[in-house]
Amino acid sequence: MTNIDKALALINTFATGDTEAAKNLLAEGYIQHNLAYGTGRDAFLGSVEYLGAAPVKTTVNNIRAFEDGDKVFLQSVYNFAGAGEQVAFDIFRFDAEGKIAEHWDNLAAKAGPNPSGRTQIDGTLEKKLVDREATRAVVTGFVGDVLRGENPDKLTSYFEGDTYIQHNTGIADGLSGLGAALAALAEQGIQMIYHKTYFVLADGNYGLAVSSGTFGGEKTTYYDLFRVENGKIAEHWDVMEPLAPEATWQNQNGKF
Repeated sequence: MTNIDKALALINTFATGDTEAAKNLLAEGYIQHNLAYGTGRDAFLGSVEYLGAAPVKTTVNNIRAFEDGDKVFLQSVYNFAGAGEQVAFDIFRFDAEGKIAEHWDNLAAKAGPNPSGRTQIDGTLEKKLVDREATRAVVTGFVGDVLRGENPDKLTSYFEGDTYIQHNTGIADGLSGLGAALAALAEQGIQMIYHKTYFVLADGNYGLAVSSGTFGGEKTTYYDLFRVENGKIAEHWDVMEPLAPEATWQNQNGKF
């Protein structure tokens, strides 16, 4: 099995309830960064067992899967025990023995189409086998220059005119759509701020940036997936999730 195969097999155990399969895939010292769950392999197995016994079956639908070094990153849709569909990004780190040793994620409720009629998960599926480092450089530059606001004058240099496919639930296509959405937020006194970026993972012409900041003054985590074409950002998917209050955390590993 490839590492992508293993990651897909692991998330599928939420649907099958197969604790033995999950145990074989996980490192004993598995580190969990989803703050709603305990850390360690046994805690994960307990979650699989709980979902397997739930009266409503959990569904798992992977949309896109990527690999960068010792990490696999996935875009999927979950419905945990009938609680409602959630769009998620998962990152899994593999150890030297090929076991899944660490996990990070961001989840948001599945929403209806955005102003351009696009959903959180539709769009281009093809991955081009181009230099991942070139993709990482574009995404890293955009996140720093534009999202973290370090060189905002470079905004237009990252796009081919107004041609930009947007999957954010509240923003229309193009730089014009982005500008209109940000202006609407500003009128409401809402700021979307990126403070720090922890990962920029890349596979072919796709790059995932993992960041923290605030949205409307509330601590927020941002997972942004970009498709790059000819050195420009061509398409964007994201999941924003409020950071849970520390008093509610079920592990002390932190979100990142």
